[in-house]
Amino acid sequence: MIKKFSLTALSCLLFGTGFSQEVEFTKYELDNGLDVILHQDNSAPVVTVGVMYHVGAKDEEEGRSGFAHFFEHLLFEGTENIERGEWFNIVGAQGGSNNANTTQDRTYYYETFPSNSLKLGLWMEAERMLHPVINQIGVDTQNEVVKEEKRLRVDNQPYGQLIFGMGEFMFKKHPYRTSVIGTMADLDAAKLDEFKDFFKKYYGPNNAVLVVAGDIDISETKKLIEDYYGDIPRGSKVEPVNIKEDPIKKAMVDTTYDDNIQIPLISLVYRTPGMKEKDSYVLNMISTILTEGKSSRMYKKMVDDEKEALQVLAFNNSMEDYGMYVIGALPMGDTPLNTLAESMDEEIKKLQTELISEKEFQKLQNIYMNRFVNSNSTVQGIASSLATYHMLYGDANLINKEIEIYQNITREDIKRVASEYLNDNQRLKLYYLPASEKPEGDAENQSQKQ
Repeated sequence: MIKKFSLTALSCLLFGTGFSQEVEFTKYELDNGLDVILHQDNSAPVVTVGVMYHVGAKDEEEGRSGFAHFFEHLLFEGTENIERGEWFNIVGAQGGSNNANTTQDRTYYYETFPSNSLKLGLWMEAERMLHPVINQIGVDTQNEVVKEEKRLRVDNQPYGQLIFGMGEFMFKKHPYRTSVIGTMADLDAAKLDEFKDFFKKYYGPNNAVLVVAGDIDISETKKLIEDYYGDIPRGSKVEPVNIKEDPIKKAMVDTTYDDNIQIPLISLVYRTPGMKEKDSYVLNMISTILTEGKSSRMYKKMVDDEKEALQVLAFNNSMEDYGMYVIGALPMGDTPLNTLAESMDEEIKKLQTELISEKEFQKLQNIYMNRFVNSNSTVQGIASSLATYHMLYGDANLINKEIEIYQNITREDIKRVASEYLNDNQRLKLYYLPASEKPEGDAENQSQKQ
């Protein structure tokens, strides 16, 4: 059954203005379970072909961390009909670009071409799904690539271990406790058959969504998709991760040392609801209140007025099953880290006990309305958003109506969510220090996890 969605013009009486933003799309399913979303925009001769698989770091077996991210690299090695090492050359020869990325919850591959190369993009992604070559040469090659990426982005990157260390405390049962890039020890220990089994389990059409956005003709594109993807066999049913964490009821404190930093950082970390929950959206707004822009609460107080912080941060790292809310600060000069923690706690306490002003709330709503108006400005962005909303939120039409969720958030919601999730006894206080400050003989906390 084919469904077509559209959004008519939204009128924003709250701001005394009106605007129209609409992303029309067609969504349907092939007989093999592949979900397809098509968005036609003939304003420029460009098209993006993307495939998102519902497999991420959380789907990996114990002792085999990093598999999903490894496949982000491995599936560019080649296929039965694309010679090894030729993927990027083929795309580049057509004036296109391509990339992939992995999260805890999904893996996404995409190409952006001049629209006369649509057929090529569809064929290449079908090749990746049906005929990848997974052999020892490719595994060994990409193992070295991933090792180098880990050195650059984690091991030798200032504050590169920060998020990894937080996950270990926030999640005791759920696989969110491990990092997306995993450990090289796990990848080194894996056998070739384990990589083949991982692909067979997770990379079938019934665990994926194909998105085509840009300068296309819907009916012609449907025919091409049926030709290239219709005969790909359905994979076995993938059971989603369903692991529940016990509530955090006791404050945690830890110290991590990093060889790559000179300025320490203190962070407060809380476990929060998954991305589909309304409260996750409220936490996004709280981040904006606290640290977005020079007029934000923490910046104005800690950086401008008190001059105790060099930098402040607050963000909601929302994922499909849970989230982590992180607040942090780098000290100015010799400011004690506990002084920064006290200042951050004061701002949290204000959110828990006082409604934000109508003026501040109006500014907040304006920020999110502006983001919505300016979102999805490219077909590449639209393709990614459609795939994400469909796969992780269960509603591709959030690309049009997500702003309604933010518009329905109240000042009372902000106070309630701060009171429910941002409490002392529900958090980790993490001191992230230069390795030079590590006491002699302290081998418990390491900045490099191999």
